[in-house]
Amino acid sequence: MAVSVEITRREMIRPTVMAASGGGGEKAKLTAFDHAATDGYIPAVFAWHGAAAAAAAPSNDAIKDGLAAVLARFPHLAGRFDEDEDQRGRRCFRLDDAGVLVLEAAATADLADALAHDVSAHVNELYPKADKERADEPLFQVQLTRYTCGGLVIGTACHHQVADGQSMSVFYAAWAAAVRTGGTTLPTPFIDRAAVTVPRCPPAPAFDHGNIEFKGEYNRSHSYGTLPLEKIRNLAVHFPDEFVVGLKARVGGRCSTFQCLLAHAWKKITAARDLSPEEFTQVRVAVNCRGRAKPAVPMDYFGNMVLWAFPRMQVRDLLSSSYAAVIAVIRDAVARVDEEYIQSFADFGEAAIGQELSPTAAGLGTMFCPDLEVDSWLGFRFHDLDFGGGPPCAFLPPYVPVEGVLIFVPSCAAKGGVEMFMALDDQHVDAFRQICYSMD
Repeated sequence: MAVSVEITRREMIRPTVMAASGGGGEKAKLTAFDHAATDGYIPAVFAWHGAAAAAAAPSNDAIKDGLAAVLARFPHLAGRFDEDEDQRGRRCFRLDDAGVLVLEAAATADLADALAHDVSAHVNELYPKADKERADEPLFQVQLTRYTCGGLVIGTACHHQVADGQSMSVFYAAWAAAVRTGGTTLPTPFIDRAAVTVPRCPPAPAFDHGNIEFKGEYNRSHSYGTLPLEKIRNLAVHFPDEFVVGLKARVGGRCSTFQCLLAHAWKKITAARDLSPEEFTQVRVAVNCRGRAKPAVPMDYFGNMVLWAFPRMQVRDLLSSSYAAVIAVIRDAVARVDEEYIQSFADFGEAAIGQELSPTAAGLGTMFCPDLEVDSWLGFRFHDLDFGGGPPCAFLPPYVPVEGVLIFVPSCAAKGGVEMFMALDDQHVDAFRQICYSMD
């Protein structure tokens, strides 16, 4: 079904004056973790049905008022990028309360009908098209789209060097609480970026971070090919709770939902790709470093605190090994992102001041095959994303233009489970669909 979306209003929302904490225009340095994050905007789109909770659904004005209230506690979102003369022109934050761009829009459809049909056909019209090349571009942007039934879709675009997924989960929950309570419930997140990456004196990096977290001459990203975008198929796989329980029983020991689903997906995608048994395959796994650093960083720290692990196996071994064995490989790789590694990375950030550092984020059309890249939003607090009409009925993934990317998201369905959103080479999709629920 064809759905048109019309932008009806554009407005810059600034933090509530009474509570604003960063409006002096002070500058704040990006950490090494910020510099390693994708230099681009990450969209997120959530939907709420209109009919079931129309009486409690907040107005656009209430949502914007809650946003203004909570931005006072998250000044980086309302700031802008600038240059830091003290760090040889490196990018920094300008905490000037310049504001968040909010678009209001109307869709010519019933939300339930749109969700039941091919919502992917218009999902890219449901969030702002931020452009990192535009001067003074807002770092966080919002679109509120109302459907004919009263249903609401909130689409956002946030520059990744402002915050990681853990941080945005905290922010979204805080925003929703501010709307529900009329701005009376506001958090106090930890926002001192200088305190979370303290280098040694002198800095002593012990690992090759320039080629691991950044796109140095020997980074593996240089070996990846490209695919025409029309050959990269986005698909969603729903894993019910009972499937996850069965998978954990197959493992035979303690394992997290993320570990067992990653092991399963790695096996099945590799089989569907029909790779040579002698070839090697690896997964780039995002690792939250908050609890791994010493001293530990508060879980409500707002910023980036992610590094990556790289479990690697020969195709023959991956396909023939038990789930328990594959999970052990994943665990071992993640365990290497420890206190020593994190400190080394902080030291590297200090030693590399003045150097041109490019994040390893993949460009449009990149083909990771034989590898994968995975991110987990399983800790995302969807149940807390209640603006007054209940939690969202759906998370709508935008188009992913990179082959081999996996994202695990908790299902919004009443029966729970996990959604796996992924992008594969079109020629491997049918084979994957045939085996994706097989535990053999």
